[in-house]
Amino acid sequence: MAAARAPAGDIVAVDWQGQAIDCGACPYQPLKAGGGCEIGYACAQDAYARRIDRFFRWHPELAKEQLHHPYFEVRAIAARYADVFHLPGMLDDPDETVRLQLALRLPQRSLQKLIHDPHREVRIRVAQRIEADKLPAMVHDEDYGVRQWVARRLTAGLLPVLVADPESVVRQEVAQRIEMPALLRMVHDDAPEVRRIVAQRLPVALLDRLAFDEDLIVRWEVSQRATTDLLQRMQHDEDSEVRAAVLQRLNDTGVQHG
Repeated sequence: MAAARAPAGDIVAVDWQGQAIDCGACPYQPLKAGGGCEIGYACAQDAYARRIDRFFRWHPELAKEQLHHPYFEVRAIAARYADVFHLPGMLDDPDETVRLQLALRLPQRSLQKLIHDPHREVRIRVAQRIEADKLPAMVHDEDYGVRQWVARRLTAGLLPVLVADPESVVRQEVAQRIEMPALLRMVHDDAPEVRRIVAQRLPVALLDRLAFDEDLIVRWEVSQRATTDLLQRMQHDEDSEVRAAVLQRLNDTGVQHG
């Protein structure tokens, strides 16, 4: 707790209502004499989040006292340091910054209560942390960023429910993890980015389903894994890069081509 001075040109120290900070009215004023706080550097009354954070980093035992402070930054930062057993009482906090801190720290039994939080960033953090068996409740979330995290963590056996998700980025996550035979359903996906992933994972014997795909990168991916018979069928591909890849593979295998 060094009594360092605020850097030159730093943000002016005022309280959350824009008024001059009054140490005499602060319940933590006794700390000042021992260097436990300092206006412009570490202060629970400051409007600047960095100084508030520094104060509670020095005095985490005081955080629980400020979980219902009128200023959202104080509540959010206090939630970062307070004992987790004090956090469930903040689930109805009106500010998403506060609830975001809760989503990062709440134990699982309380975290479930934020599954339908109105703010997407809160729900994304929930999808990152919640136990996998609770994720099905989030597969139809309105935000694709939430569903993307659900697709990354959902039990593989449940991934088929997201095969037809309206967002390509979600389906790409699904294609990375989904197992056969459900993976086969994605060979006709509208997005070439999805089909490229399918071409990387589909069993070799089924790659002919994508060998003449309209997307040249899908065909190139097929060429990297295709059997000799399929390569011979692909050697006259309309794209020079694909043809080169096919011919290289045929040369590597010593198969005649023409």
